[in-house]
Amino acid sequence: MLRNALLICCVVFAAILVGCNKTETTTTTNTNSTAANSNKATTGTTSTTSTTAGEKIGVPECDDFIAKYEACVTGKVPEVARAQYQAGIRQWRASWKKMAENPQTKATLVAACKQAREQQEAALKSYNCTW
Repeated sequence: MLRNALLICCVVFAAILVGCNKTETTTTTNTNSTAANSNKATTGTTSTTSTTAGEKIGVPECDDFIAKYEACVTGKVPEVARAQYQAGIRQWRASWKKMAENPQTKATLVAACKQAREQQEAALKSYNCTW
């Protein structure tokens, strides 16, 4: 069972990493919708993204990683690329939250979050993010 959970985690991480490697053409198309969503959030409309943004996983390593990753993305990643990184945060949060609810898979989250942190430290190094 532990192997299955770890395999699922690896597949999720691979999908996120592939999604983060999209071409700039794709990112520029998403910029308009991201700007529209940002405008909605600033006019007082509550969006789903802002509701789940502070949601905790319940595993300190995961909560710490997501908080630092989100701070880096929000503060240092250019607006053009930010939407992709934020989508990754939402995917991690949803996936890890679901795994944390299951006692059989919760134990694998510590290693999975540490691995994600190591990978993303290298990936975001060009944005001068500090962990």
